[in-house]
Amino acid sequence: MSEMTRGDIVLDKIHFRHDPKWSGRLGPADGSGPLLCVPCVIEMIDSEDIASVRKSFALSSIGGVLRGSPGALRGLLRQDDRASLRFIGSLLGMLHTVEDQATLEKVDQVLVQLLLELQCELSYRCVLDGIHEQLSVQIRVKGFLPTFNFLGNLVEAVPNVAHSLVTKYVPLLERLCSALFHPDETLKASVLYVWLKLFGTAGGSAAQSLPTAIRDRVCVLLLQTLANASSPELIKNCVGLLWLLLQLKGAVSVLMSSNTDQIMCHENQNIHTDNSQILSQDQEQQSPDQCPLPLMLKKLLMSGDETLQATSARCIASILVQSQCSAPFIKADVTEFLFDRLASCQSEMLLWSVYSCLILLTGDPLFFSQCHSVYGIDSIVRSLKEALQLTNSEVPKQGLLLLTEILERQPPSERLFPSGSGFEAVSEAVLGGVSYSCLLVATQAANAASALFRRNHQSRPVQYRKIEGLIEAITTRFLELPRPSHAHRRSSRSLKKSDPNSPASRSEGFLLQSLVCFQAACRLAEECSSEPGLKENTFTAPSKHRNAEDSLESLCECLLHCCDSVWIPIVITMCEHAPNAHILQYFYSILSFQFTLLPSLMPVFAKKLASSGFYRLPLEHKGLLCAGNRHPYLNTSCCGFLQKLSTCLLHQSDPDSVSCLHDVEEVENLLQYNLPSLCCHLSNWPSLLCESPGLQLCEYKGPRATQYCLVIILHLALQQGDRLLPDQTVFSSVTWLLHSVEAQGSCALPRAALRSALYLLARTQDKSPDLDGASLNCISKALSSRQNFPSLYIHHPALLHFIWRYPDLADKYGPVVLELWLTKQTVKAMQQKGESHADERQDQEPDTETMELRTLIEKYPAVILTLLDMVCTREATLAARAQEVMEVFIRGQRDFEADLCANLRPALLQALQRLSVENMGHGLGQGPTEQAVSVLLSNSGLMDQLQTVASSSSSAPSLTPSACPPSALLCCSHLLLSSLITLQRVHSAQVPKSISWSLDTAVQRLLVQKRNTDNLLLVSYLRLLQALLDADLSSLVVRLSTGTGLVGSRPLGVEDGALYPLGSRGAQCLSTALSGLLLQKHELLLRASVNCLSSLLGFLHRKSPTTETYVACKPWSRFLIYCLLSSGESTRLHPVTLRLITILLKHGSTSVLWEPDLLQLMEVVERRGREVLSEEAALALRLLLSQIQSSALQSQLTGDQERRVRSLIESLGPQTASEGCSPNLPSNVLRVGDVSICLSDFTVEEGGCFPAN
Repeated sequence: MSEMTRGDIVLDKIHFRHDPKWSGRLGPADGSGPLLCVPCVIEMIDSEDIASVRKSFALSSIGGVLRGSPGALRGLLRQDDRASLRFIGSLLGMLHTVEDQATLEKVDQVLVQLLLELQCELSYRCVLDGIHEQLSVQIRVKGFLPTFNFLGNLVEAVPNVAHSLVTKYVPLLERLCSALFHPDETLKASVLYVWLKLFGTAGGSAAQSLPTAIRDRVCVLLLQTLANASSPELIKNCVGLLWLLLQLKGAVSVLMSSNTDQIMCHENQNIHTDNSQILSQDQEQQSPDQCPLPLMLKKLLMSGDETLQATSARCIASILVQSQCSAPFIKADVTEFLFDRLASCQSEMLLWSVYSCLILLTGDPLFFSQCHSVYGIDSIVRSLKEALQLTNSEVPKQGLLLLTEILERQPPSERLFPSGSGFEAVSEAVLGGVSYSCLLVATQAANAASALFRRNHQSRPVQYRKIEGLIEAITTRFLELPRPSHAHRRSSRSLKKSDPNSPASRSEGFLLQSLVCFQAACRLAEECSSEPGLKENTFTAPSKHRNAEDSLESLCECLLHCCDSVWIPIVITMCEHAPNAHILQYFYSILSFQFTLLPSLMPVFAKKLASSGFYRLPLEHKGLLCAGNRHPYLNTSCCGFLQKLSTCLLHQSDPDSVSCLHDVEEVENLLQYNLPSLCCHLSNWPSLLCESPGLQLCEYKGPRATQYCLVIILHLALQQGDRLLPDQTVFSSVTWLLHSVEAQGSCALPRAALRSALYLLARTQDKSPDLDGASLNCISKALSSRQNFPSLYIHHPALLHFIWRYPDLADKYGPVVLELWLTKQTVKAMQQKGESHADERQDQEPDTETMELRTLIEKYPAVILTLLDMVCTREATLAARAQEVMEVFIRGQRDFEADLCANLRPALLQALQRLSVENMGHGLGQGPTEQAVSVLLSNSGLMDQLQTVASSSSSAPSLTPSACPPSALLCCSHLLLSSLITLQRVHSAQVPKSISWSLDTAVQRLLVQKRNTDNLLLVSYLRLLQALLDADLSSLVVRLSTGTGLVGSRPLGVEDGALYPLGSRGAQCLSTALSGLLLQKHELLLRASVNCLSSLLGFLHRKSPTTETYVACKPWSRFLIYCLLSSGESTRLHPVTLRLITILLKHGSTSVLWEPDLLQLMEVVERRGREVLSEEAALALRLLLSQIQSSALQSQLTGDQERRVRSLIESLGPQTASEGCSPNLPSNVLRVGDVSICLSDFTVEEGGCFPAN
C-alpha cells in the first residue's frame, strides 16, 4: 500500500476490483490532491488485519479532505446512498471497536464532519438508528462512552439531529436516561453531555418538543446524579444541565417537587417505566421544604470553584424567577452562604450572580423575618467597595440594586443601623456609586440613597452630615454632566423612546432618580423636625447644637441651597422644550417641602419663586400635561406647591392680623378644592372668568369658586411682577365677574377674592378705560358688603389712585384708604429708623411712599383736605404723619390753586383748634403756652380766617344752607376763640388784630333759633360767651358789636350803659335762654349752660347788682328749680342741678326754698347715703350746703336743721385743696365728630375760673 504513503487513500491489492466511479482525486482543480477510493476506505475500516495506525492515518487524510475540499467527498458518496450509509455505518462501528483514544477522537471528528458534509436526513436517521440498535443489543453500557460523546457533538453541530431525536427517537432518549444508572461517573458525564447539548441546542427549541415524561425523568435522574457526583466533570455537566432545565417552567416545578425518597425510588425503577403518574403523585404529597435541590445548590456554593458557585447562584435565581419558591432556600440557610460568598469573592460573574440571587430572595418576607438582611448588610457593603473598583458596570449596578431592595423592604421594626457606624458605611458605599463613571450605576446609587433616607434607617444620633454629603454628591454629579443644547434637545426628543441608552436618556434618568432622592431627603427632614428625638441629636453637646454641621438645620439649609442654586435652573432648562411629567412631579413636590423645612426663610424664597415665574410654570405644566385626567400625581404636586406658595405670600401681607389668618384658611380651601380641576392653558382663563355659573351649593367648590381661585392667583402673581394675562383682559374680566356676582344675587365674594379683585382693578387701571356708572356702583356694593374695609386693603400706590380716581369711591373709601396708607407707612418708618430725632428726619429726603402721596395730591387735590382732617381728628402719631406729608407737598409747590387754598383755610383752622385743645387738655408749661398764644394771635392769616367764619356765623340767618359754614367749623372757631380770649388775659399777650363778633346775633340764636341749631354748636356759643363774660365783655381778641335788641335805643340808660354791649334787656334775654337750655338732656349743653349762667351773674354782680338781683329772683328761676327737682332722683342729684341752686343762693335768689327744695335734697342723701353721689355731685352738694350756711337762709333754720346741715357736710368728707375750683375729673380730650373738646372747660365750676380785670 505504497500509495497511501504518498497521501492517496487506496489499498493496492483490492483497489483494482473497485469501480473507478468510486475513486477520485480530491482537492485542487489541477489534480494535485490525494486519490480516494470509497470502497478501499470502507474495507480498510472494517478489516481487522489493518493496523490501527493505518486506520488513523486514513482518518486524518479523510478529515483533511473534508476540511480542505468541502463538497468533494459528497460528490463521490451521492452516486449511491447505500455507499454513504455503508461508510457512516463503518465509522460508527469504529466507536465500539477502537480502543485507542486518539483514533477514537479522529473517528468522532470525521463522522461529524461527514454528516455535516452530506446534510442528509437519511444519514442522520442512519446514525440514530445505529446508536439505538447498539444500545438495545449490547448489555455493556460502559463501551458506549465514545458513542455518547459523538452523539453530543453531533447534536451540537447539527441542530436538526436534536429535533429528530426528541420527536422520533423517544426510545433512544429512554436508553439515555437508563444509562445514568451506571455507576461510572465518566459515562454519566458523557450521557449528561448529550442531554446538555440536547437542551442547549438552537436556544433550547428542541427541549420544548421533548415529551413531558422524559423531561421529568431527566429532572429526577439529574438530582440523583448530582447528589452522588464526586468527579469535577460530572458535577460540571450536572450543574450545566440543571441550569438549562431551570429555563423550562415545567422542569422547575418537578425539580423543586422532588424529595430524597423520590430520588432513591427512581433508582430502582425499570428504565421503561412511565414515571409521569409517580411524579404527579409525589408532587401532590410532598412539601417544598423537603426538596434536596436547595441543599445541593448550597453545597455548590461551599465549593472552591467560583464557576460552580456562580452557576449555583444563577440556578437559584432561575428557580426563584420561575417558581417564586424562596422559602426552601431561606430555610436551608442558602442566604447566609450567599452573603459569605459576597464577602470573600472577587469574580465579576460570581458577584453579579449572587447579587441577582439575593435580589430575588428579598421578595420573600421570610428573608427579613429571619434577620438575613441584618446579617448580610456588612457583606453587601464590603462587596460593593470591591465591585465599584471593577470596570464591568453591571456588577456594581446589580449590587446597588440589591442594597436598594433591602433598604426598601426592611421592616421598620427591625433596624439595620442601630449605630452610626453602620449607616456611615452604607452611605460611603452609596457615595462611591454616585461617583462611579457609568451614569447607570450612579442612577442606581441615587435610588439606593432614596431608600436609605427613610426614617426607620436612621441611626441614633442621626447622621445628618452623611445625608448632606450624599445630597451634595448627587447634585455635584449632575452638574458635571454635559448639557445638551436646545437644538440637540429638540432633535433628540423623538429618539428618546426608541433609544433609552442614549446619553440624553441616561442623563434624564439620573435627573429623575436624583429628584426622587432629593424628595426623600426632604421628607426625612420634615419627619425629623416633628420628632424631638430625631431633631436634636442626644449625644451632641448642647453648645454645638446651634451651629453644628451635623444638625437638622444644616441639612435643611443644604437642601434649600441645592434646590435654589442647582435643581431649579436645571429642571427648568431641561423641561423648557420637552416637559417631563415624572420629573416635574418630584420637582414641585421638592419645592413644596421647602416651605415646611425652613419657615423663617420662606418669605424671601416665596417672593423669589413668584417673581421668577413660578406661578406661570406650574399652571402651564398642568394645562399641558394634566388635562383629561392625565398624570394625576403631577397635578397633585403642582396643586400642593401652588397652595403652599400662595398661602405663604398671603400670610406675608399682614402676619399679625386675625383677618389675615382667616383669609389664609379661606384661600387654602379655595385652592384645595379648585386647583386640581384647573387644567387648562392660561389663554382660556378669560373665558372661565366670564362664564355665568349656576347656583353652587358649596362655598369652596364649583365654577364660581374656581373663578375666585383664578382671581386670587392672578393677584398674587401680579403682586410679584408676573403678569399671567394682559392688563386690559384682567380689568375687563374682573369687572365682569363683579357684575355677574351682583346679578346672580348670591352670597358676597369671599374676602380674599374681593381683596384680590380690588387689587387687580387697581393694578390694571392704567391701560384700561374708565369705569362707567354701573360698574362703579357694582364695585361700591361689593366693597360695602364687607363692613371692615381695612381687611380688603393692600398697601400699593395703585389702590390709592384707583379709589381717588372715582369721586364716588373717594367719598366713601378715600379717607379710609389714605389713613391705612399712612398707618402702614408709619409702622414701616418706625421699623427702619427706630427712634430717630425730629431734626435728623428733617434733613432726610422724603421717602418714596411720601412722594407717592405728593403725586396723588397733585393729581387729586381733595386728598389734602382729608390729610388736614386727619391732623384734626386722628391720634397723634397718625396726625403727625399726615402733617409731614402736607409739609412735603407744600414745600414742593410753587404755584397754588385758588380753590385749593380756599379749601385749606377752614381745614387748617380746625387743625389749630384741635391742637390748642390738646395742649390745654394735657397741661403745657407756662413758657410754651405763652409763646404759642403769642404766635397764634400774631398770625394775620389765622385771624383773617377766624374773622371770615365769625362773619358768616353772624350773617348765617340770611344765608342759604349751602352758603353757611359747616357746623363743625363754627364750633372749632368758637372754641378756639374762647381759648385765645382766656389765655390772652392770663398771659397779657399782644393782639395786633382783633376779630369782630355780633353779640346780639349770638343771643338771638340761643334764645330763638336753638331748636334749629346743633347742640354742639350751642355748646360752642355758650363757651365763647362764658369767656367773654369772664372778661366783662371786653377783650383785645374779640371786638363785640351789639344792636337795639339788646341795649335799646340811644342815648343809653344807666343800666344799659353799665352792661354794654349786653345791656339790661340782653342780660334778661340771655338768662331766659340759659334757663331754657338747662331743661335739655344734653350733658355738655347742661354743663356749658350752668357755667355760662354763673359767669353771667358774676358779670352782673360786678357791673349792675340791681340787674343781678332781678335775674336771680325772677319767677322763671322758681319754675326752673321746680322742674329740675321734680324730674327724678338722677336729675335731682345731678351736679348741674346742685350747682344751679348754689349759684342762685349765692346771688340772693328767692326762688330757692328750704322746704321743700333743700329739705328734699338732704333727705334723699341721708336716706341713700354718700354712695349715691358721684365725686362731682358730692363736691357740688358740699358747696351747696356751705352756701346755705352763709346765705340768708341761715337765719331761717332751726337748731336741729343747722345740725342736719353740718352732719351732712361731715358725711361728705373733708374738701381737699385741689377741689377748690374744679372737681377731680379727667382733663382729657373728647372727640365729638370732627370737633375736639377739652373736658376741663365743661366741669361744673364755682364761679369763674378767672377773676375779672
